[in-house]
Amino acid sequence: MSQTRKAPDRSTYALAIDVGNTLTRFGLFDGEELTSTWCATTRPVITVDEAHAMLREFFLIRGVLASSHEAAVDRAIVSSVVPSLTDVWVQAAHAVSGSRPLVVGPGLKTGLRMRFDDPGQVGSDRIADMVAAKELFGYPLIVVDFGTTTNFEVLAEDGAFIGGIIAPGLRLSLSTLSSAAAKLSMVEMKAPATIVGSNTRAAIQSGAIMGEVARIDGLIDMIWRELGYTGDVVMSGDDASALAALCSHEAQVEPDLTLLGLGMLERANRRR
Repeated sequence: MSQTRKAPDRSTYALAIDVGNTLTRFGLFDGEELTSTWCATTRPVITVDEAHAMLREFFLIRGVLASSHEAAVDRAIVSSVVPSLTDVWVQAAHAVSGSRPLVVGPGLKTGLRMRFDDPGQVGSDRIADMVAAKELFGYPLIVVDFGTTTNFEVLAEDGAFIGGIIAPGLRLSLSTLSSAAAKLSMVEMKAPATIVGSNTRAAIQSGAIMGEVARIDGLIDMIWRELGYTGDVVMSGDDASALAALCSHEAQVEPDLTLLGLGMLERANRRR
């Protein structure tokens, strides 16, 4: 779902693009403020012209076209976990901004200390999450990011990124369940009235949604127990608000954490 936080009122903006497996999210920054966000379904195949046209259409809707030919965007940053689409969105961002966009990956300054076996394997969205979480919420910290996968990211008590957990996302689990069992149709993303479902639909909701809640709470407990200390929890992404309300652990919710992290990365690296 798209969201407008306030009407843009400057002549130029920074564009952040977060290409995920299921959704591609976009954000416009007026200085440090994320003024407008929107998202689109990630298409497995898209041309540069199509991506460019999509951006211009969104800019037109948001009222950020400087003229009929030029967008009021002069810089951009791209995060992509879909390698086949990365260059497409880089070229489209270049076309609308007039400058080569930054790409989250090797060589980009993040300010994160990494205690990870192979930092090059860490997804660019996870890097952006950690950058924003560290700046906004401090540490030690667990970020739970809901999307195609449910990612747990851990900042240790010294502020280093030490790794995390990657599990199937809630919607992916529901879709897989529906595909694997012909009689189990897709159900509404809604918590059941009781844990023990009195019909098939309620039973699926209990198993999928409350099962996800139990997994989140259980894994958070396991992480803190393994580390020997506790800290804050931040939840972001799809359904973060709804799931945070059901979990026993108190959590702060920032649905745009990844985009905020991309904005921070863009500003830090443009100053170099």
